[in-house]
Amino acid sequence: MKTKRFLATLISLMALCAICMSFTTEEKSRIVEDGGTGPYKAIMKEEASLPVHTIFAPQDLSVFGKENPLPILVWGNGACSNSPWEHYKFLNEIASYGFLVVATGYIPMNDDPYRGEMSKSEQQIEGIDWAIAQNNNKQSPYYQKIDTQNICVAGMSCGGLQTLYNCADPRIKTLMVCNSGLFNMENASQAVGGMPMPPKSKLKEIHSSIIYILGGNTDIAYENGMDDFRRIDHVPACVTNFPVGHGGTYREAHGGEFLVVALAWLQWQLKGDEKAAEMFKGDECLISKRKDWTIEKNVKFDSLK
Repeated sequence: MKTKRFLATLISLMALCAICMSFTTEEKSRIVEDGGTGPYKAIMKEEASLPVHTIFAPQDLSVFGKENPLPILVWGNGACSNSPWEHYKFLNEIASYGFLVVATGYIPMNDDPYRGEMSKSEQQIEGIDWAIAQNNNKQSPYYQKIDTQNICVAGMSCGGLQTLYNCADPRIKTLMVCNSGLFNMENASQAVGGMPMPPKSKLKEIHSSIIYILGGNTDIAYENGMDDFRRIDHVPACVTNFPVGHGGTYREAHGGEFLVVALAWLQWQLKGDEKAAEMFKGDECLISKRKDWTIEKNVKFDSLK
């Protein structure tokens, strides 16, 4: 009799533990700025199949498929933060225009600064691998809804260094380096411990188009980014500047001014949007007419489609 009671109690405890685990492992999510201003209201969320990353995607995936797939933006954060807590408004806004954004690090459920472990460059590659696997997985809500041929790897500050560290990956269609650039031997001591430190020769491994989005000459990364740009002569490249310093405008409503240029680049390079291309193409490109912005292009840029 006692044995039966013990077994019944044990089974009850196991069931209770299972319930507790279902609550503790529930994936977090958050609606940011009413889902963004784009045509596809976005959501920021965790995915159990991709630990230590944050996903930004349209809430309604039913409108996407082989005829209208989601291009991929893989993002690395400033200060090697393992959370996109400084960039979530910017990234959410991009997702609301029909992109799948895979950001390095834990989901920010509030505006508190992240204080944990640093991120690693390999997490960007994990993001690419995951997106491609989800597109091929019949059990995934993303099945056959992702444009795996159109991938941008991008990041801010340390995230930009991580982006350049990963630049040789053949799956990359374009690069976006924000408030960042590779260190020279002369200023390498300015780097924060734990940052990836590829040499300038790494730039030769870039095989895609690339844009630098910098914060003007008060941006601590300005000289590094401009030096990178001047060295890149084998692929189409441009550098844009908006004089706000190293912090950019990511935390402003809907990502601020940096969002305007970044989104246009992604719409052109990953979706072939000719209207968005007007921001960059020609002597009278729209960015050159936008208040306080400047743009420089290399010799290969005019060949960019």
